[in-house]
Parts: sequence; structure tokens; C-alpha cells
Amino acid sequence: MLIAGVDEVGRGPLIGAVVTAAVILDPSRPIADLTDSKALSEKKRQVLAEQIKQNALAWHIARAEVHEIDQLNILHATMLAMTRAVEGLSIQPDFVKVDGNRLPKWHYAAEAVVKGDSKVAEISAASILAKVARDEEMLQLDAKYPQYGFAAHKGYPTKAHMEALQRHGALPEHRRSFRPVMQVLLEAGHE
Repeated sequence: MLIAGVDEVGRGPLIGAVVTAAVILDPSRPIADLTDSKALSEKKRQVLAEQIKQNALAWHIARAEVHEIDQLNILHATMLAMTRAVEGLSIQPDFVKVDGNRLPKWHYAAEAVVKGDSKVAEISAASILAKVARDEEMLQLDAKYPQYGFAAHKGYPTKAHMEALQRHGALPEHRRSFRPVMQVLLEAGHE
């Protein structure tokens, strides 16, 4: 039975897409040390991401863009991105395991697994691919807008990000439907 694991990264940040990944591992090519991406160092995640891409039967990274997040809300945008990740696999799975407590409305036989990113190898692999992809995007944003410090906080609403948002204003990549961004836009006279 082909099992796909699905996870997301980036529901909490104030900027950028929510990124999801779906992975079907090859049982004949096991990958050691798979676990929740947050429990791994950046270097270890990058090494594992390469191993996953080389050894998995199939993998796909998908996303929901900022305008979709603002239009749908973060939960529905995440479900859309998860659906895109599974649909993008080169091999369709028999069963899908999704990290968390909710499933997208789709036709796949599936199960939501709370803390699945630390319990299910396929979900761990998806967690790692999504995290590496989104972190890379934050590094690109950091190069474009160094005054915001995206390399350090990855777009999460840290004190430094909130101060940069107040000082420099919202960027086109910021999620306008998120309260701190909305507040800055209102104060600046934009909507």
C-alpha cells in the first residue's frame, strides 16, 4: 500500500506562502533520523531533504500564495496547498496521512495524525521538505528586504519582525488578513 505523508509549514508567519509537501517513501530505501523538522538543525534538515528527494518513490512541494491566504483564510489555504501537494505526486497514493487534526475535503482515503510529524516517517519527510523550501523562500526575502530580518525570524511575529513592520511598513508579500499587518496598514492609511 502506498502511503503519502503530508505536512505544512508557515501557518503562523505574517508573510509569504504556506508551504506543504507530500511524500511517498520507498520501503526498500529507508532514511534514518526522520522526525519533526522543528526538532532538527537547519543543516540536518537540508541533508535529509536531499536524501528524501533522492530516495522517495514520489514527493511534491506545493503552496498557497498570500492572496489565497487573504481570500480564503489560513486554514482553508493550508487545506488547498495540501491538496495540491498530493495531487502533484507523480504516483497517486492508496492512503494519505496528514499531520494535525483536520483533513482537506478530498477523495483520498486519509487520516489526520496529531503530532504525526514525530510519529509517522512519511509525515516527517513531508515536514522536512516543506520547512526547507519555506526557509529558503525566507532567505530570498531577506536578501530582497534585509531591514526586516527574515533570515532570523522566518516571518513569524517576533518582537524584531513587529518592530520592522512598524518602522518600515507592510510589504506586498505580507498577509493583509493577519491582524498585526492589518493594523500597520490601517495606521498608515492603507486598507
